[in-house]
Amino acid sequence: MMREFIMLLSNNMFFRIVMIEVCLDTILGSFRAIKEHKFNSSVGIDGAIRKASMLISICFLMAIDTIAHINVLGLVPQQYVQFLGVEKLGLSEFFAIMDGLYEAVSILKNTALCGLPVPVRVRNYIQKFLEDMTEELPD
Repeated sequence: MMREFIMLLSNNMFFRIVMIEVCLDTILGSFRAIKEHKFNSSVGIDGAIRKASMLISICFLMAIDTIAHINVLGLVPQQYVQFLGVEKLGLSEFFAIMDGLYEAVSILKNTALCGLPVPVRVRNYIQKFLEDMTEELPD
């Protein structure tokens, strides 16, 4: 049973994308902390707990999807359904998409704050977002 569940997770495109994003965000966050000379173990532990909780939540929702056969595809606009190319979207995939978007924003933020090249439109959006929503302002 456990082996089948692990295979189900490993074959899930959305879970794999979130795993890649989590790793990339962790690496970029570490680079940013090194660059700013603000490496703080408590901040790192908080981030690790948040990321682990996010992945465990997706796993838990995958188990619920397996048992209950939940399909939330009706909640997603049709244009996105066509883009995703899926016929079923369980709770785990739905939350993986939301978590993936959150991680993507964090990756872009860390990329910009590390001083790595980011397209001008994206950099301007990130700078406006950081000014409006956080206390983290790029130099």
